[in-house]
Amino acid sequence: MTLVLCVMYFVVLAVLSAYGLHRFHLVMLVRRNRERIAAVAPPRDADGQPLAPLPDDELPMVTIQLPIFNESTVVERLIETVSEMDYPRDKLHIQVLDDSTDETRRIAADKVAELRDRGYLADYVHRVDRTGYKAGALDNGLDTAKGDLIGIFDADFLPRPDFARALVEHFRDPKVGMVQARWAHLNRDASLLTKVQALMLDGHHMVENRARYGAGLLFNFSGTGGMWRRQAIADAGGWQHDTLTEDLDLSYRAQLAGWTFIYRPDVVSPAELPEDISALRAQQYRWAKGTVQTARKL
Repeated sequence: MTLVLCVMYFVVLAVLSAYGLHRFHLVMLVRRNRERIAAVAPPRDADGQPLAPLPDDELPMVTIQLPIFNESTVVERLIETVSEMDYPRDKLHIQVLDDSTDETRRIAADKVAELRDRGYLADYVHRVDRTGYKAGALDNGLDTAKGDLIGIFDADFLPRPDFARALVEHFRDPKVGMVQARWAHLNRDASLLTKVQALMLDGHHMVENRARYGAGLLFNFSGTGGMWRRQAIADAGGWQHDTLTEDLDLSYRAQLAGWTFIYRPDVVSPAELPEDISALRAQQYRWAKGTVQTARKL
């Protein structure tokens, strides 16, 4: 019994040591490549000179996809917040992709109708068949999306007004397939649980993503709070439904197909963290299982 406990102890110690060394390596990558990371904004030309912002009449059409499922308490807030983006109204297409089975359908449809009455380009798309879940909804939405650039937000996000205008500038480079903004946390201080989650996610966004981008390594779209070039999605084979982390799956397929990803830590997309342990457990299980599925697929 003592031998078994000793073996278990040293296995855990080895795993934690390896994890710590990996994190230290990421921190050193951030330090080593801090100039490249800092130079991400504003976008630059081939000679390294900052590009002047695009005038409104040259901005591309952007579709913001909002995949939702039974989010009655936050969906109206989400749609209204997206409508307040600092972007020409005739070039911002808001697409609500609703797979809901409860009163969310009525709330979302009414809000979209209100936006249309106010002169916005907004569509409400409801599916009865939830094939592919979120990936299926995003894929289905592309059939009627008006933009060549596709922003995506989950229901618990509240994007800031500068999101679209800041990210579209990078797509002037025809090799850029996706730009990811940094997550922030609306309820960071709500409890010890949310504080721990915020610390973990900040480590991912402020250390790992910055390190990978700065070193020119692969990194992934975080599932929300980012913008895709529609052609990059198509070239990578589109949204596929065979993993629980469709964002991770598509990210690696797109980068392996030759598309470049950009990380913008200065563009912030706040969101609410799960406040109860059951929701957090379900989320972490989904992420862990989906990561393994994606690794096997690749």
